[in-house]
Amino acid sequence: MASDDLDAPLGQNNRKALPKLPVSAPQLLAGVLALFGFAVVAWAIFADDALGGEPVAVVATRPADAGAAAKMDSVKSDQAKSADAGDGQHHARYDGPAGGNPGNQPGDKPADKAADAVKIVTPPPGSKTVTIIDGSSGQSHDVLIPGNPGAPNAPTPKVPGDSRLMEPTRHGSIPRIAPDGTRPSVAYAHPRSLAPAKADLPRIAIIVSGLGISASGTAEAFDKLPAPVTFAFAPSGADLDALSARATAANHEVLLQAPMEPFDYPNNDPGPQTLLTSLSPEQNIDRLHWLMSRFSGYVGVIGYMGARFTASEQALSPVLRETAKRGLIFVDDNASPRSLAGQVAGSQNLPFVKTDVVLDAVPTPVEIDRALARLELAAREHGSVVGLANALPGSVARIAAWAKTVEARGFVLVPVSMVAVKEKSS
Repeated sequence: MASDDLDAPLGQNNRKALPKLPVSAPQLLAGVLALFGFAVVAWAIFADDALGGEPVAVVATRPADAGAAAKMDSVKSDQAKSADAGDGQHHARYDGPAGGNPGNQPGDKPADKAADAVKIVTPPPGSKTVTIIDGSSGQSHDVLIPGNPGAPNAPTPKVPGDSRLMEPTRHGSIPRIAPDGTRPSVAYAHPRSLAPAKADLPRIAIIVSGLGISASGTAEAFDKLPAPVTFAFAPSGADLDALSARATAANHEVLLQAPMEPFDYPNNDPGPQTLLTSLSPEQNIDRLHWLMSRFSGYVGVIGYMGARFTASEQALSPVLRETAKRGLIFVDDNASPRSLAGQVAGSQNLPFVKTDVVLDAVPTPVEIDRALARLELAAREHGSVVGLANALPGSVARIAAWAKTVEARGFVLVPVSMVAVKEKSS
């Protein structure tokens, strides 16, 4: 045994040298990236894509009948031939509703009758003709998209009452004072006829807000709450026109919730089209018109959140001026003790309501019952009060149970219009 074997570590002679790569790892990575870049450049140069990778939406359509496209092409061809006639005039004749020509003479040829039948293309009600342009070739062709034959050709106006109370805007119809002076706050109101014995009793109005958002809460409100309870619908709710019409038919007065800026906005966001102190009066009025166009049939507007907005006279005044101009009531949800809504409403001759107690600030049955008891005490002291609650099943259930016995204790449950401060000047 050689001396070197004694000094060498065990297994030294059994190791095999690893093969060396012809290139280093960074060089290999650079080569891969270069190859990828070359592929992208080659695709951009040689690929036949006229849209250059632009996103494309593909819509499957079909004509109303198998021969609709051929008929339309035939009509265009015949019109072009008529335009090239010697006198340059276009002639048209009435072919009757069923495609027959009552003016045909006995000598007309069958080919002429067939051509007349091809020319008559009556699209089904509600259908639309869409022109599609091929981005690569520039060619265009028309596609007939059939509509619902049972649907009306024109949209049904969203007016549960008198159309004179609606004004068209770019957002849709919004309330206005009718030419004869009728106000929406009066036309859509449902005041109670009180017996002489109840005329001087303390009045309590309850507003349930947030309807249209929660399906369960909305259904509970419609099923359990009596007619004098006022419903406030959120502008982001679903089927608002149908819900408003249903509430009006059940003698509930309706309010529109207008989201307004709170102090912690945008961390606390009231919803789309929120009225903001940072916007100009024109921008806030435009947002207010959008909110007002969401549905119809309401007697007034109730602020939602809005602690910062109602504390800014510069931001609030144009909005309340527009509300007064539309013949509506304004309800302050009492989100801030610094609210100037009452003062501004008085200067604008705007009927005004301020909520006194939030009934479900703590949404437990015990606390809601205590809030209703405080509301009764305030009604005895002031003569009329307003309670505000959310459209939660628990809140609705407690208010419904309370409403069954409140009048037996010497109170009158009334809609919001019967506690609104009458118009006055500052």
